Amino acid sequence: MKKIIMSAFTAAFMLGMAGCAQQAKHFPADDIYIFYTSDVHTGVEDGLGFASLKALVNETKAEHEGVLLVDAGDYLQGGTLGSLSAGELVVGLMNDMEYDVATIGNHEFDYGMYQLADLMQKADFDIVACNVKYTGKEKSAFEEISPYVIKEVSGVKIAFVGIITPWSIVTSTPAYFMEDGEIVYDFYSGDDGGNLYGQVQKTVDAARKEGADYVIALSHLGSTIYQEPYDSVSVIAHTKGIDAFIDGHSHSVVIGDLYPNADGEDVLLTSCGTKLENAGEVIIAKDGTFSSLLVSEYEKQDETITKDIAEANALLEDILNQEAGTVDFDMNIADENGLRMVRCRETTMGDYCTDAIRYAMGTDVAILNGGAVRNKVAAGTVTNGSLFNVMPFQNTLGACRATGQQILDALEYGARFTESISVLDGAPVGEYGGFMQVSGLKYTIDTSVPTPIVVDENNMLAAIEGERRIKDVYILQGDEYVPIDPHAEYTVSSISYVLFDGGDGNTVMQESEVLVSEGMSDLEGLIAYTKYLGNIPDTYKETQGRITVK
Repeated sequence: MKKIIMSAFTAAFMLGMAGCAQQAKHFPADDIYIFYTSDVHTGVEDGLGFASLKALVNETKAEHEGVLLVDAGDYLQGGTLGSLSAGELVVGLMNDMEYDVATIGNHEFDYGMYQLADLMQKADFDIVACNVKYTGKEKSAFEEISPYVIKEVSGVKIAFVGIITPWSIVTSTPAYFMEDGEIVYDFYSGDDGGNLYGQVQKTVDAARKEGADYVIALSHLGSTIYQEPYDSVSVIAHTKGIDAFIDGHSHSVVIGDLYPNADGEDVLLTSCGTKLENAGEVIIAKDGTFSSLLVSEYEKQDETITKDIAEANALLEDILNQEAGTVDFDMNIADENGLRMVRCRETTMGDYCTDAIRYAMGTDVAILNGGAVRNKVAAGTVTNGSLFNVMPFQNTLGACRATGQQILDALEYGARFTESISVLDGAPVGEYGGFMQVSGLKYTIDTSVPTPIVVDENNMLAAIEGERRIKDVYILQGDEYVPIDPHAEYTVSSISYVLFDGGDGNTVMQESEVLVSEGMSDLEGLIAYTKYLGNIPDTYKETQGRITVK
């Protein structure tokens, strides 16, 4: 059984009540089916799943000559299948799926340029990206990547133009785009979107000149106001010659909408959400019209893909068992009775995780909600799996530029439930998932002062009124702690949940300048720091006096 999601508009469009943006030079002899995915984020068994999608594609191929499978980016990152194999297991499964074309999402950069270049070499499918400019002195990771590719199916030539979001530098890890401290990659940002629009138009014109009958944008731009001016709707409005826009990045579910291009001709825009909640189909009918639909369920599964996923999971298990480092003592989140002190007191595991985040992101300060730290690391070999147990949620890391006052406010919010004692009659006291573990900071919580935090009806921070509990805050500069300056600016890292998503109701950092909105995962940062240290030093055997409760 195939579950199809179709809007009333799309049904009318399929009946030819709306025309395509560009009439083809050649009509197909049979309908052409272009299946697409986007923002899979390694969720190959989520939603529809790879195995069902492959079965659907294969059955369509048995009935029609013109069938393609493409992806609009963000396939390499989002779960352990990607993070622990640096994307290799995902590319292998995409090869097994027989993808034809893919573009690059911002999270494809999360393992660094060298790894991305290697993965693109291992891909059996074409990777397209038209808006990359390299000004460095070494070798561009995109040197062998084409701006577009033409696929000839069912007697017609279809060009796929790849478009990367210009926001990639701030939504991944900026250091990956640098050489000698200077950014050497550019994705045609600037000029209020004009640079991007011009480059896309240049590429579309080249594809048409080469003989493309149809042009489909395969973009990782997003279609909401948060992506402006580099969103897909704006690109459509400022270009011409594109027939359909397969879009990703914003995780939007767009069955099929029409937007006017620069000549006033309608262009079909479609997007299928994330984690395979849907797969999309763009259909080019025999009369040259375009339509689209989404598929959320399909009862059949391809046995080969099911087997391949099982083998990938077995390899993942091997990776989880691989050594990241060693430690001669336990690093804990709990007391001797198993009570989670990480939610109300400084802990050795809290120190370690925040140091790992600060190391990975290169910031002055790192903060982390205690609820994100879920397990201890025991003495002995530290495996990737044991670190996964510490931070299992695969949160992305972020960084911002914040004032000292914002840091003080964030700490104040985190200490709202802290009490002078942490245990009473065998039960925890003052436990709170939003309690702040820190790196690069020292602070005191004065529990004799009632919390000044005021929250709204949704339990989100509304105000800080009255005397504060947070005292004696020092920031690490070099090897010395100095008093924090409320008016100075500092770089701060954490999981994006804390900085930008209002996690635990703490909205303090949401108005700060974003440096990195979605970097590597917290687990990747933890593994990288552990491998850097090798043998974890004795400094983590005891807490380091970063948080004092009185």
